[in-house]
Parts: sequence; structure tokens; C-alpha cells
Amino acid sequence: MKILLANFTKMVNDSGGMSKVMCAFANEMVSRGHEVTIVYSDDKDGDFYYPVDSEIKCYDLRKLGAKRINLPLWKIIERELWRPFDKKKTEEARHLYFHNKLAPYCEDLINKIRPDVIVSSNINTSGMIICKTKTSIPVITMSHGDVSDYFTTYPDDSIKSMTLSKVVQVLLPSYKKMMAKGAPGSNIVVIGNAVPQYDFYVDLSKNKSTYTIVTVGRLTKNIKRQHLLIQAFAKVADKFLDWNLEIWGAKDRATYYKQLQAMIKVNHLDNRIFLKGATKDVPNDVLKHADIFAFPSSAEGFGLALAEGMSAGLPAVGYKSCNGVNELIKDGKTGILCDDGVEPLTQALDKLMGDKELRVQMGKAAKADMAQFAPEKIWDQWEELMEKVIKEK
Repeated sequence: MKILLANFTKMVNDSGGMSKVMCAFANEMVSRGHEVTIVYSDDKDGDFYYPVDSEIKCYDLRKLGAKRINLPLWKIIERELWRPFDKKKTEEARHLYFHNKLAPYCEDLINKIRPDVIVSSNINTSGMIICKTKTSIPVITMSHGDVSDYFTTYPDDSIKSMTLSKVVQVLLPSYKKMMAKGAPGSNIVVIGNAVPQYDFYVDLSKNKSTYTIVTVGRLTKNIKRQHLLIQAFAKVADKFLDWNLEIWGAKDRATYYKQLQAMIKVNHLDNRIFLKGATKDVPNDVLKHADIFAFPSSAEGFGLALAEGMSAGLPAVGYKSCNGVNELIKDGKTGILCDDGVEPLTQALDKLMGDKELRVQMGKAAKADMAQFAPEKIWDQWEELMEKVIKEK
């Protein structure tokens, strides 16, 4: 089977969840004997953050012409002018420009590779492939984001591509209902993300001199919201003097990073809250010594970092209002789902920090529950889906 994986967003040195899934997908399918090509769109040169097998061919769509295609200054200004007022116009300013510029190169590359199936990482990528090229190759569209946001945010071609895709994959059952409502007539399947099944079990029962809350995710103010976790921890820090907080993730905007640093300093917690940066070895660097996994996101497609923490046997804390979190955490069983805001998060942390037996109980349940996303199960589902689509063509 010849598979073209398309992700028309950044891949170079990107530690985000979508890049992680695409690289893992490519590596797995090559290991199963398939021929895999990755096509992406980036504004810089370099290697992917997550390594891929040497047999995988990778093409940067923006570099296939005589010179690299970048978003011009006037388009950047237009996008930023729209940002406070209209999410859809903000998205269109960038994506429609690239769709028109890159579509001819995309079509030429598809004709050159002649894949049996195209797996697109998101609906904007599918918008270009399906609506801007003349390809007849079947397209499976992945849905990594919060589906509830799609129909008010993304360009019309992107939304149209969902009904024109051979299959639209969503990550969780609730998203299937949302997708069916927003894009009636779409052929929708539910396939979760592949979550590592670690061969170790975090021992939450042992007595330690220091206990640790961890979170993993790019440092972003509106989505990952690490500032809420700092505020919540600060409220219980004096009560639990043997607890620390580690915040793992790459910087996104310098201003937000400085804000986090200032919050830590103002609360005199420099020796207890640590901004650790990104790591390629989450199990050893982050999870093995942790006791609670906190995840204060406002929106997720599928909290992959959260699921990995739970798979290691950590009890989790997240917001019940956050799609992609509220289906992974089983409230009262594998962790705690709380109302949005600093105070509810504080209360949830307080409950877990003060009850080792509860942490042990929830951690065991969390690890067992994540077995449903074992990689061999997920990749089998993907392989069967692609084979079915190709056969039907």
C-alpha cells in the first residue's frame, strides 16, 4: 500500500501532538511494509522534532517551486487585524492564500507519487487537496481538534472537504455526533490516538521526601493555560510543603513565558515550581517520578499528553468543560474533573495531594483504562480502514 500523509502545517522542530501522531503513523506503517511519504508546509528548514524512518520520503510543499513560498507581510497584517473580531476570517487570511499558491505543487506531487490513499492530518489540509487539486485519490481526513469549533472557525473549503472525504476520522465518540450534525452526510469513524502502554508502573504508594505534580504541553495562554495551574498550586503550597510543580513544554510566545516566570516569582515559589522546557523522553524525564498529572486546557482534540500520563498510572485532574479531556478522565475513578477556574482546580489538587490512597486507586484505574488505546489496536484499525477505502475505490 502506498500512503501519502499530508500535514500542511509546521513539522520542523515542532513538538506538538499533531506532529507526534503523524510521525508515529508514518513509522508504524513503514514497519508494517507499506510505502509512506510525508508532505508538509513549513516556513523553516530542519529536521522533525520526532524522528522518522529513513525509508520515509518527506517533501516541504513550500519549497517545491523556484523559491520558498511564505506568507507575505500584508497577509500577516490582514490576519492579525481580523484576529480580535472574526476567527473564520483570521483562518481564511492564511489558509486560502496558501491553498491557492501551493495547490499546483500539491497536485504535481500527488501525480508523481501516485499513492493508493491520502491521509490528511486536518480539515484545512483536506480543503486544499480535495477542493483545489484535481486528484481522484481517496482522502481520509483526520480530525485532531475540538470538532465543536470547526464550523465557526474554518474556511468554507475546509468544511466542504469533510463531506467530500471518503472517511472522516474523529478521536472520541462525542465528536462523531458533533461532526454528523455540522457536516451531514459525512462518513465518520471513531479511532482514538495511539497511547503508549508503558512497561513500568508509577509507584504512588511509597513514601517520598518530595511529591510532584506535572503537566506537559506547549506553553500557550488561551489553550494549555499553565498560569491557572500556577495560581492553583500557589493556593495550596503552604499546606503541602513536600509538593512541587513541574511544567513541561516548549515556549510559544515569549510574553507568556515571562508572565509565568513572574507569577512564580511573585508567589515566592522559585524553588518549588519549575519551567522545565521540552523533552523527547517524557516517560523517564517526567512521568516516572510524578504523582499527579494536571491538565488545565480549555480545548483539546484528544489530550495525548494527558493520556500518556494516565497510561503511566498517574491520577489526572482536568476541566469538565474541556472536550478531549472530559472523555479521557473518568471523574471519581481515574481522576477528577472540576469546573473551570482557579478555585475548582485548587480544590481538586487539594483532594488528591492530601489522599495517597485515593491517588493509588485512581492511578491504577487510569492505567487500566488507557489500554483501550494500545498502539497495536489503533494501528490495526487504521490499516483496516485504509485497505477498505482502497478496495472500495
